Amino acid sequence: MATLHVRNVPDRLYEALKARAQADGRSLSAEVLTILERALKRNDSQQKLLQSLQRRQRFSPTKTGAPSSLELLREAREM
Repeated sequence: MATLHVRNVPDRLYEALKARAQADGRSLSAEVLTILERALKRNDSQQKLLQSLQRRQRFSPTKTGAPSSLELLREAREM
């Protein structure tokens, strides 16, 4: 397993991480790993959502020219 060293961590950030680790019952290293994993998962989820929205936009019908299915049903019922 790889080892990561982080230099120049501001004292305030270090103390906040240490306090959070203690509150969560974890070591400082375990807490930092948990935070990093959650951040990466969140980023992956956001990327998937963005891709899904882009796909939906690419394949959704355009509003120019074509009537909606609701409009077509209403017209058919009126006949």
